[in-house]
Amino acid sequence: MGTKPTPERISLMLGMVLLMMSTIPRFLVGGHDSRFNLILIALVVVAGVAVANWRLLEAEARLRLPRLLGRLGIWMVVGLAGMSLFHALSTDFIGWELLIAHGATLGLLLHALSLWLRAPS
Repeated sequence: MGTKPTPERISLMLGMVLLMMSTIPRFLVGGHDSRFNLILIALVVVAGVAVANWRLLEAEARLRLPRLLGRLGIWMVVGLAGMSLFHALSTDFIGWELLIAHGATLGLLLHALSLWLRAPS
């Protein structure tokens, strides 16, 4: 448990927060009140852990975070575009709330993979 917080981990946690926020409309439209409540609880917990990790970051590491968040935003847009194309080619229109959730999931996955590929060996 002696790991130090890194900007990469914080960007992934903030990506998880975005992902959980993107699923909220899906649960509201579907009438899934229990899942909605659980996702809100998880959202608060992950956001709290991200803030705690940010406070423990060293000053030099904090300077890398805006660039990583910009990359996260780009990957989220790429994920949304990729899911839009996939759903346009393979299914009927499934609803904007499901498209946003799937796009955010793909975007976070691509962001995590890009961090993994750039990790020092």
